[in-house]
Amino acid sequence: MASPPTDPADAFAELGRIKLGEVALDDVLQRVAELAKRVLSTPVEVSVTLVRGGTGRTAALTDDLALDMDERQYAQGTGPCLDAAASGDLMSVPDLRVEDRWPDWTERGLKTGVGSSVSIGLPIQEAVVGALNVYARTPHAFDDDTITVLQTFAAYAAVALANAHLYDSTATLAQQMQEAMASRAVIEQAKGIIMAERRCTPDEAFAILSKVSQDSNRKLRHVAQALVDRAARKPSAS
Repeated sequence: MASPPTDPADAFAELGRIKLGEVALDDVLQRVAELAKRVLSTPVEVSVTLVRGGTGRTAALTDDLALDMDERQYAQGTGPCLDAAASGDLMSVPDLRVEDRWPDWTERGLKTGVGSSVSIGLPIQEAVVGALNVYARTPHAFDDDTITVLQTFAAYAAVALANAHLYDSTATLAQQMQEAMASRAVIEQAKGIIMAERRCTPDEAFAILSKVSQDSNRKLRHVAQALVDRAARKPSAS
């Protein structure tokens, strides 16, 4: 027996409780897809499309049916979810049997048993856009009230996605900065060791490191780390 649909207000509240610092971006997207499915009384499958650099991918899904319909669009470079992502608008397909805007995608949908669909654009930022895609096996599955609920839900989802993307990007940037600082620190350590051993200037020490890196075809930080490790293992003079 199918579970009763979740009240939209409860779904929105659950979405608002997501703690972005504690939940990975992929998990946020999966939660969005699952909540979108749960708010509807009509059986549907849901996916979330992200488009970065002109390339689309399905970041979350509730069933392979949604994935199949999405990937058909990515392969062809056209379809309702891609158009919705690009424009930020709603793309409604009330009945695939009479849909003629995307012939290849429509043919695929009819073969796999899709009757209607709705894709709602989720403008996240300039570099990344997305769409919430909802597929039903029956034609005319989305009446005005249902579409209104999905649009409201998509507005909440867009905020969550934008914040999650911002958090993910910030965390990645912080990690990159930390790695860069660690690399710089070990390079400075290596320069100090060379300066002490060769009685040379900082510029000369860096030139020596760079030449070893080039000659050995190893990254500069790896050469520096090896030198620091060797110095750490060298017994001190008694």
